[in-house]
Amino acid sequence: MTGNKNFDVIIIGGSYAGLSAAMALGRSLRKVLIIDSGKPCNRQTPRSHNFITHDGEKPQDIARKAKEQVLKYETVQFIEALATGGSITQEGFEIEISNGDRFNARKLLFATGVADQMPAIEGFAQCWGISVLHCPYCHGYEVRNTNMGVLGNGDLGFELSRLIHHWSGQLTLFTNGKSTLTAEQTSKLQSHQIEIIETEIAALEHTNGYIDHIVFKNGNTNNISALFARVNFTQHCQIPEQLGCALNEQGYIKIDDFQRTSLPGVYAAGDNTIMFRSVAMAVAAGTKAGAVINKELIDEAF
Repeated sequence: MTGNKNFDVIIIGGSYAGLSAAMALGRSLRKVLIIDSGKPCNRQTPRSHNFITHDGEKPQDIARKAKEQVLKYETVQFIEALATGGSITQEGFEIEISNGDRFNARKLLFATGVADQMPAIEGFAQCWGISVLHCPYCHGYEVRNTNMGVLGNGDLGFELSRLIHHWSGQLTLFTNGKSTLTAEQTSKLQSHQIEIIETEIAALEHTNGYIDHIVFKNGNTNNISALFARVNFTQHCQIPEQLGCALNEQGYIKIDDFQRTSLPGVYAAGDNTIMFRSVAMAVAAGTKAGAVINKELIDEAF
């Protein structure tokens, strides 16, 4: 990149939301710096779905093509680096990266995603995004009508089972310990032929991330093709909190309908703001953020 260290907007996170915002801003003639560490949330996922014109493509191919298109706009620059700190300045904001370089901008956009926290089940992390899945809209069709499982308990296990069940008539809920389902929930699941297994899980035996079977702590096994699960997460980037951006009760960055955080001049878009994790959702949020940021810059100057 050039020696310029002053920008209209710094975007931290150069995946789908960040690149979409950068395109909107580049087309608006804004000087933009994208900082990306190269570790997208879906880096293990073999195929992306439910995004028209890109259905079935590899996520990294979509991101690579998007980056090529965005960087054709001469006012947009890209650095592969980890943003390590941020501060508020008189003119806006300063961001520091891992090599100590600092960059300044009038506005910030965080498109940094989340860091999924894997449960202590051997093989789970290796299968995440491949055969351990978070979203039926993204991946349910590919495993339809197969022997599928849901990992969850209580209200979460019940609701996820409800969501998944019509993709397959062969669905099992694994509570991974004593069930905390209510009697009514248990009866409802059983009425839809959803088996409930309470035995604790030791491991997922797999081949290159594709589940062969579940191994329980008592030594028994269960053959499934896919396991749907919701895991805990943390914010992938701590800078928004350090600057003073509020999080909501679920741990997402709190935003309004225009991607604005609680801190003026700071925006967020993508998986770090919402539970609907998909490429299509991230692209839409990034495009909106780019347009709103440009409008705010116009309002301040005109």
